[in-house]
Amino acid sequence: MLADLAIRDLTDPAEGRHAIQLVLDAVLHAAAARHPAVPLVLHRGARVVEVADNYDRLGYSPDAAARDARYTRYVSATHMLRSQTSALVPGALRAHPEADALLACPGIVYRRDTIDRLHTGTPHQLDLWRISATPLGDDALAELVAVAVTAALPGTPWRTRPASHPYTTGGLEIQAWSGTSWVEIGECGWAAAHVLPRPGTAGLALGLGLDRLLMLRKGIADIRLLRSADPRVAAQMTTLEPYRPVPSQPAARRDLSVAMPAGVTAEEVGDRIRELLGPDAALVEEISILAATPPAALPPASRARLGIRDGEVNVLLRVILRDPHATIPGHLANELRDRIWQGLSSARPGGGGPARHR
Repeated sequence: MLADLAIRDLTDPAEGRHAIQLVLDAVLHAAAARHPAVPLVLHRGARVVEVADNYDRLGYSPDAAARDARYTRYVSATHMLRSQTSALVPGALRAHPEADALLACPGIVYRRDTIDRLHTGTPHQLDLWRISATPLGDDALAELVAVAVTAALPGTPWRTRPASHPYTTGGLEIQAWSGTSWVEIGECGWAAAHVLPRPGTAGLALGLGLDRLLMLRKGIADIRLLRSADPRVAAQMTTLEPYRPVPSQPAARRDLSVAMPAGVTAEEVGDRIRELLGPDAALVEEISILAATPPAALPPASRARLGIRDGEVNVLLRVILRDPHATIPGHLANELRDRIWQGLSSARPGGGGPARHR
């Protein structure tokens, strides 16, 4: 956990300059300008939060799928690494009980997530909530979203789609056009009454994915570049100027076959591989599950070779390796593949054995 807490929060100027802060500032300045009489309150809470703030006080049911350890990084029975900046909202409401406020809660969060060009286990978010002692107009939510998205992505088409969140009513997902497809950049809705501090209070809830916004704003295709140490890349991560790609390096593809529990998800696999590889996980561009075959569909020889048991499936994984700055030697690609296989196999009771790969 100490390594997780040491990861730099790119939204925090105290930890160094980064272009994510410019996107954040643009959104907050635009929202404050639209509501000049409403105080803007910036609230940065702890990275380890109460489970109650992350889930219970936001209205998640006791059996909500999000609570599962497959998706949540628990520290204890009562505390966890925050999985969303919405977890900071209950604390912000306690610390700032003002009747009218724009509550801004930015920061890094921790997810068990897939590994690909758009996802990371440590994304950055902004929760921006408008709290009002008086009723808000019917168009207030649409107006807040328009102000925020236009400030972050000027000139970019965007749209909303119905969505459900435990802490909102009339929930929406926000998508922006990437040039080839619609990409999710946030969510919003009217703040649910059970989250608000007192009866009669009105509220708007807006959550934005700051990594995605910066990638769209600058034209960055790979989320790993946001933390790149390459001077040619890092120098470009302090402005909102369009990204100038550095020479692309070739990818190394490795497929491997491993017995894993039935129902295993790409999020679980991605998070486990991050743990297994440590700093070398930055070399993994994408992990995908190509197939999950039950034992009954395998030839007897394959079942014996894999040592597959009841409740397990034969998972075919594709690992795409690419160092943004240098070619990955074949021996290193093979070493990483074998570390992944060995680590996933060893996690099984009695696991282990020779690697099966292509």
